[in-house]
Parts: sequence; C-alpha cells; structure tokens
Amino acid sequence: MLDAARSKPLVEVRGLKMYFPIHTGLLRRHTGDVKAVNDISFDIYEGETLGLVGESGCGKSTCGRALIRLYDITAGSVKIDGVEIGHTDQATLRPLRPKMQMVFQDPQASLNPRLTVAEIIGEPLVEHTRMTKAERLARVYELMDAVGLNRRFANRYSHEFSGGQRQRIGIARALALNPKFIVCDEPIAALDVSIQAQVVNLLEELQDRLGLTYLFISHDLSMVRHIADRVAVMYLGKMVELGPRDPLFGEPLHPYTQALLSAVPEPDPSLENTRQRIILKGDVPSPANPPKGCAFCTRCPKVMDVCRQAEPGFREVAPGRFVACHLYDTTNQKTAGRTGASEASPQTYQHGEHA
Repeated sequence: MLDAARSKPLVEVRGLKMYFPIHTGLLRRHTGDVKAVNDISFDIYEGETLGLVGESGCGKSTCGRALIRLYDITAGSVKIDGVEIGHTDQATLRPLRPKMQMVFQDPQASLNPRLTVAEIIGEPLVEHTRMTKAERLARVYELMDAVGLNRRFANRYSHEFSGGQRQRIGIARALALNPKFIVCDEPIAALDVSIQAQVVNLLEELQDRLGLTYLFISHDLSMVRHIADRVAVMYLGKMVELGPRDPLFGEPLHPYTQALLSAVPEPDPSLENTRQRIILKGDVPSPANPPKGCAFCTRCPKVMDVCRQAEPGFREVAPGRFVACHLYDTTNQKTAGRTGASEASPQTYQHGEHA
C-alpha cells in the first residue's frame, strides 16, 4: 500500500467548518446552527485511501460533500492538487470539477431513471468535453468495460439493474473525466453483503490501475480495515483520531475509538466470548448544541474535569498518529500514564507505518 513519506498531499483541509442555519418563529429568524462539521484539519495523500468512520450523524457525509464543494463551506480552507477551492465561486470551480468526483450511497437515488446507462455515464462528457457523439459512445463502452458491465446493456435504464450493477454505473460515471480524487460516500451500505466485496475489490483494482485517491466514508469498520491506508474517526462534527490503519485498529488511543472498535464482532467464538465490550452511556448530544469542552465528555468513561472546560487540541502523539484528547496532554500525562505528547498540526505528518 501507500508509502506516505514519498507522497505529497493531494487534498489539504484546514479548519473546515460546515454549519447549517436554524431558522425559527414566524419571521424565520436565524437562532442557531447545526454544527455538522466543526473545525477539522487533515491531509489525504496521492494514491492513498483515507477511511472516515463514525456513528450515524457525526458529519462524515457532510465532510465528504464539503470537500468537493457540493456545499458552500462555512469556514476553513480546502485545497485539491494545490488549488484552493474552499471559497471559490461556482463559475471558477466548474473547470476544476473533473479532478474531483463522488460515488453516492444509494445508487438508485443517484441515477436519473429517465436516462439510459449510456446517457448517464456520458453526461459528464457532454458537460465538460467537446467530444463527438461517436467519441462519447466509445468512451462510455471503455468505462463499462472498466467496471465490469456488458456493453449490450448501454441502452437499458437504471431500474433494470441490480443494486451492485447500479453502483458500477455510478462508479463508471465518476471515472468518466479521469478524476484524481473520488469521495466514496458509503458506496456499499445499500448493497447485499455478497455484492459489497465485489464493489470494494473493483474500487481497489481501479485505484491501482488509474492511481486514484479515495476518501472512503463508511460505518462498516471491517470493510474500512480492508481498504484503507489510514483511518480518521469522527464524533459530533469533530475529528477525534487519525492514524495508519493497523496501529489504529490494533491500539486505539481515543476513548471513543476504543468504544467504536469494541463493537465490531469477532469471528472467532473463543475470542468473542472473552473480549471486553465498552458500552457508552447516554445519547449523542445535539450538533446544534454541542457540550462545552470536549465533544465526547458527556459519554466518555475516562472523563476528567478539564474535559468539561477546555476543548482538546488535535495532537500528534506518535509518528503519524493524531488524537484530540486531554489524556494525551503534557499537563495531564500523569493521569494519562503517557509522556511526550506534543502540539502539532496535521501537516507535520510526513511518514508513518502503512500496511
């Protein structure tokens, strides 16, 4: 897999915020905001797959859509291939669209039922290129071959296909303009288990062949462990941990990551009976009114007084491993039982373990 020491960041995110306004009353006054993504920073390196995990409602999909400017972001900086797109107007953004594409969660809802497969896959070519009709059809056939769809299906409609085939159509459409970066927003969540592995294997094969970079959003931790080079964990709009896949799964640092991974079933019955589950108490707070201090302080089994007062910084506590937790602050190292944690920004990560 990817060696980040030899790669440069393709996607650079700094201080990203995505708030949705709340309007109430007869006059629809702005009375608050849903803080779906609340000040997160990270990089995605060329050719890597960054897995983004967390429970429903934590801001994963919103983050992915904000990165490719399907939303106008509230604050922060987003650079793709060195170009700032965070606050670029839509007219200027249009020529940059071919570099970044998205595979959506529900393949049925994301495909136009009035268009044939050839028209769906060829639509980006109509919008962004000057290909002739014959050239477009040749490119459509090439893309159908790449994702394992029979060319004879080109004139069929999306409702005539299975879920797995519809997702392949969506992937072919995303590849039409030769993008560098693809956001995969839970691309297997709506598929049967027997089809999920086929789609993930296809994504890996295309990445190796075309040099693609993925943000792979999923709640399926076992699939993320299979496909990702590094893994980022979100909770209530915040990024709480980021690191190489194997160290993060082997020794999670943040209490939320520990609880999340403890919920993954163990296929070995003897290990399943002996492992310790971490059961979190209470409910996830509202993103419209997050708690003061650490976002996880209301449910954390290791909460300290400082957690309810001050928000923890996103720190590099080992090469390539970042965590936002007061347990790893130098001022709290006696409580945490650790030393040497230092303040660092995500761009200091230049190397680390990769499978």
